Formats: sequence, C-alpha cells, structure tokens
Amino acid sequence: MPPATPRRTVLAAALAAAAGTAAATSAAPASAAETCAGAAAGIPAEVCDAAEAGPEAGTPAPGLVDNRFWSTYTDWRCGTPAGTRAVAGHRPGLVIDTPAGRTDYTDPHTGRTGTWEYATWTSPVHTSTVPATEVVASWNAHTPPGTWLQVDLRGTYGDGTETPWFVMGRWASGDTDIRRTSVDDQSDGKATIWTDTFSVDDPASGLRLVSYRLRLTLHRTPGTTLTPTVWRLGAMASDIPDRFTVPASAPGLDHELTVPRYSQNTHVGQYPEYDNGGEAWCSPTSSQMIVEYWGRRPAAEDLAWVNPDFADPQVCHAARFTYDYQYAGCGNWPFNAAYAATYPDLNAVVTRLGSLTDLETLIRAGIPAITSQSFRKEELTGAGYGTSGHLMTVIGFTADGDVIANDPASPNNPAVRRVYRRHEWENIWLRTKRYDANGKVRSGTGGICYLFWPNRPTPPQRRALRALGLL
Repeated sequence: MPPATPRRTVLAAALAAAAGTAAATSAAPASAAETCAGAAAGIPAEVCDAAEAGPEAGTPAPGLVDNRFWSTYTDWRCGTPAGTRAVAGHRPGLVIDTPAGRTDYTDPHTGRTGTWEYATWTSPVHTSTVPATEVVASWNAHTPPGTWLQVDLRGTYGDGTETPWFVMGRWASGDTDIRRTSVDDQSDGKATIWTDTFSVDDPASGLRLVSYRLRLTLHRTPGTTLTPTVWRLGAMASDIPDRFTVPASAPGLDHELTVPRYSQNTHVGQYPEYDNGGEAWCSPTSSQMIVEYWGRRPAAEDLAWVNPDFADPQVCHAARFTYDYQYAGCGNWPFNAAYAATYPDLNAVVTRLGSLTDLETLIRAGIPAITSQSFRKEELTGAGYGTSGHLMTVIGFTADGDVIANDPASPNNPAVRRVYRRHEWENIWLRTKRYDANGKVRSGTGGICYLFWPNRPTPPQRRALRALGLL
C-alpha cells in the first residue's frame, strides 16, 4: 500500500506553517532574456515569434492548462545563450559550447564542495494562455558522469511584479557527482515552491502568474569537454478551480494496452535509504512500467548494484534514480519524467489533463499515462486501501467506460491489473479538494499526469499529443 502521508504533504504543511520568505539564488549569474534573442543568432524575429506562438504552446483544457515546451532547433536558437549552443539532428538539443565561468557548489546532502564550469540558456518570455496559480517544469536530458544541470523559473504576476529566480530542480541522471535535489524554503511572499511546483500562496486573492522564463544552467568538470545535452525543457501552467467533485464524462473507448505489471510491494524493505523501500515506490514503479511498454529497460550492467536475490531489479533501479534527496522520496514529478527520458529517444513531460476523455484520446493512440490521485478507502471501490497520494498507470477502458489501471499498490505482479469505476476514478484524479478520514479538507492533484512517448511518434500518436497541446 502507499504510505499514509506522503512526504510532499508533510513538507507542504511544514513550510506553510513556517511561512518562509527566503528567495532562492542561482550559482550562475542571471541572464538577461527579456525578449527572444533569435536576432543575435541570425534568426528573423518573426520566426521566433512564430515558434513562441506555435503548436507547442497549446492548451489541452482551454482556460485551465497551458503547456510550453522548447525542443526544436529553432527553439534553442531563439533563447538567450551564455556559453551554450544549439545542436541539430534527429533530436535537436542544447550543449555547453564555451563555458561562461566557474562556480563552487556545496552539495547539501554530501557536504562536498566542488568547482564546476557552467553555461546558461534562458528561454524567451512565455505569456501563458492561462494566468496560473501553479507551474510545474519538466526536462529531458543526458548528463554523462562529470556533469549536471539546474532549472530555474522566473515569472511576472498580474500586478506587474516579478518573482526571483526560483530553483525548480538540480538534477543529474546519476548520483555520484551531485545528489539530485529539490530546494526548500523558496518564497517571495506571494508564491512558494513546494518541492517541484510553483504555487501562488493565496489563489483566492486573484493573483496569478501571467508569464515566465525558464533558465538552464549546465555544469561540467573544469578542463573537460564534457557536456549535458538537453532535448526538451518546458512547463505546465494551470489554474484549476477548487472543486470536490467533477462532472462525469461519457465513455468513448473500449481498448486496453499491453503494459508490463510491477508491484511496488514486491520491494517492501528493499533499499530503505530510498524512502523506506518499495512501500513508497508507486511513482518509480509506474514509471518503469511505461518505460518498458516503450521497449526500453536498463542494461544488465546498470543493474549490477542490485541484490541478485531481488525480483524485478529494474524497479529498484528506477527508485534509486528518481530519488530526490531533499524531498526524501521517489515521487518528484519532474525527476520521474527526466528518468524516463534517459532511455533512448523517449520524451517525457509532466502535465495536467481535463477529463477521462483526454486519457481515452491517448489510449486510442497507444499512449498510456501515469496519474496521481488521493482518496479514502471507500471512495475507490476495489482498491482496498486509502492514500494521501498515489501513482497508477492508466492502460485502457472497458466497454462500460471503466478505467483499467496497473496499480502498483497490489500484493504481487499478477494482481496489478485493476478495473476501477469510471466516475469514482475520474473524481479522485481531477478534484483539487477532498475530505480525509477525519473530515478535514485536504488537497487533490487536479489531473496531474506523466506522459512518455517515442521521439518519432506514429501519425495517430502525433495527432493525439497535438490535440492535448503537447506537440
């Protein structure tokens, strides 16, 4: 079963009580990127303007969600570089060219201080189609040993004031150079970073984030030619209204995808240094199922560190390499997406969807989804447990429209496939408010999901992703 109180919930409550006001600062100097810098790269301004307003700036749920992801060669050339350069190819990306300088970084989780060369790239300002109460960034990158990256966000509120640069994550695919980490105690008195989410403190005030920039800082060992390669960077901005229930959507699909089944409970007690072992591994277990659905998996040498007596060692691997050392858990949403994208030619994002109809669109095209929900035991018939936060994979729908999910909170792998009642499931996924077992009002996830897909999707997959504002 999932843990009764996820660390994300505990952290949010503790920070809210403390009402911290410390603003994060970046190790690298801020880049000035008030407008598109494409002209400096020889790109006409209208090309950059078109890229900014193009199909990747879509809205899967009009008025509620805005997605913007930079991933094309033109995208990378339209940002503001300081020591980085865009590279073309079947998967365009961003790399270190000539470092902008050096910086020292003391890892808070090891105490080690290291000197790193760095270079930065700052996106153009993106004006969200949805003035937002929440923003979640995500990225896809390769960080060879001796490299790592940091993602920052800076935005402008509707009242014209600007946020500081907030750290959205310090990340490496490995864990030997730095420990991947979120950053606590970031607030400007108007919004707070809760692990992986920018959140306006008082949505009822009407304050919203209307635009933002993202900044990448790429680090490498001094004197080397190493570099991270970033293929995708972006964010999902949203303004989901407070709601305890959502209207039922009409069934529209009878189809099931064949997705590997893994139980997190197979791993209870294994590697407790990663959030107490399998009991809390719903997110990496779900991520690993979908990674393998797309035909990817870690190589034998990648799994050599896992005890050979343990079944499904790739789930242990996923837990280790999604683990957030500050959050002290494997449920950091962008870190799970970034883990999936370390496999060859996989894209991964964190977004929000508006209904089960959106999920049907994806399943019809062959794309399963990982969803986040919370519920009391009696709210989801057949689950047999309640949870303050849990990840499942949606793999299909029955003829009656009920949800077919691979639920990692199952006693063993064969039991992972579950069928849940459509409206019960839709409600626990899409609501933003709920009552816990003691009658207290708690938050819900409002339709959060992870989506992974191949770099060269089929035409139906491309149409489905475009329909939801993701391509």
